[in-house]
Amino acid sequence: MEVADMATADPTEYDLVIRAPRALTPGAERAVAIGVRGGVIAAVAGIDADLGAAREERIAADEVLLPGLVDSHVHVNEPGRTEWEGFATATAAAAAGGVTTIVDMPLNSVPPTTTVPGLAAKRDAARGRVAVDVGFWGGAVPENSAPGTTGELAALHEAGVFGFKAFLSPSGVPEFGHLGSAEFDSAAAAVGAFGGLLIVHAEDPDVLAAAPQPSGRRYADFLASRPDAAEHAAIARVIATARRTGTRVHLLHLSSATALPLVAEARADGVPLTVETCPHYLTITAEQVPSGGTQFKCCPPIRSAANRDALWQALREGTIDCVVSDHSPSTADLKRFDTGDFAAAWGGVSSLQLGFAAIWTEASERGFGLADVVRWMAQRPAEIAGVPRKGRLAVGYDADFAVVAPEETFRVDVRRLRHRNPVSPYDGRELRGAVRQTWLRGERVDPAEPRGRLLSRP
Repeated sequence: MEVADMATADPTEYDLVIRAPRALTPGAERAVAIGVRGGVIAAVAGIDADLGAAREERIAADEVLLPGLVDSHVHVNEPGRTEWEGFATATAAAAAGGVTTIVDMPLNSVPPTTTVPGLAAKRDAARGRVAVDVGFWGGAVPENSAPGTTGELAALHEAGVFGFKAFLSPSGVPEFGHLGSAEFDSAAAAVGAFGGLLIVHAEDPDVLAAAPQPSGRRYADFLASRPDAAEHAAIARVIATARRTGTRVHLLHLSSATALPLVAEARADGVPLTVETCPHYLTITAEQVPSGGTQFKCCPPIRSAANRDALWQALREGTIDCVVSDHSPSTADLKRFDTGDFAAAWGGVSSLQLGFAAIWTEASERGFGLADVVRWMAQRPAEIAGVPRKGRLAVGYDADFAVVAPEETFRVDVRRLRHRNPVSPYDGRELRGAVRQTWLRGERVDPAEPRGRLLSRP
């Protein structure tokens, strides 16, 4: 028995003991027995430790026990656009992919989560319908970010949102406006004053306006309309603001490797900056996107194979902290499969259920291990968002587990995915790494009996 990991106060039996020949605990993969009491990990011991339990489970030899994954970038869209996605379908998809905690973006719901009543509407829509735990981001928009109007940001912070999303360029929906320079500076100062986190969609509107405007079926034309320079310029602006104010900032869905030197320099200087990227930027290349393949459209866009390689190197070096889905679905008609017109199609990738397998397929071929994937997709998202007791197999953490078969392969059939609309760029791809079970606080997840909780910032 590995006493250093044991809870010592109470030797009574556990509600559940899970024995796993392979488990990803902090710092090592090892054989463990995990004792669960009251939905919380109460002991982590050697696999043959004498732990009494009301129930006992044993993980198969070809399986690995991971902490439940944490996806801090999910657009659920309910209420208001529930036909695009909803809490029941999104959390069922999350659970099928080993994700036990999501943090919902403040758009594209109506109302958006930019006021305390908007947050209440979100919670009302989600209550009793979530198969996994759900937290909420707030939104920084012109109405609550201009000088003299930032009291609503403080009120949302007190109401429990995990941070505030801001766009520097148009968001794509009219009810969630982007911030101009004065508004962004005002929001950053306000969020910094109460110790909050500002998360930013960083594309520069002036660079986008000057770029060639997309039209038609050619992906190259769409890609030219969202150039690297747009991300580069916006990220430079975000870094300058964080450097000046000391406010914690997080760069969302980094797609362009040209900005990585800026990020590395800022972090070396102590700027409080973290960065995420997404599975589609790491596993799909511009060269692979077919004519009219609007299921691949997202903003910022999927870029070249060389760019993808640079993003993987940044993960290896730690310049990029985490990998999250940016699951941004819509109804199939909004993807304009009838015309294949990239300019007219909604921009968003549906991949919530497939993130682990997509990343593991590519990561394993590049020499990474499961411990790396756990760090990128469980530990760091939880730490950055500030979601407590998530993302680790350790005493005191919630007993959230993903049981995966890392060598099992499967071919994606979009009709069998759990999110609402059958659209995904991964349709037909063979992926490696099947999620066989998902557990939330010591109970197997069953979307038909949703037991997820609505989380607030502690």
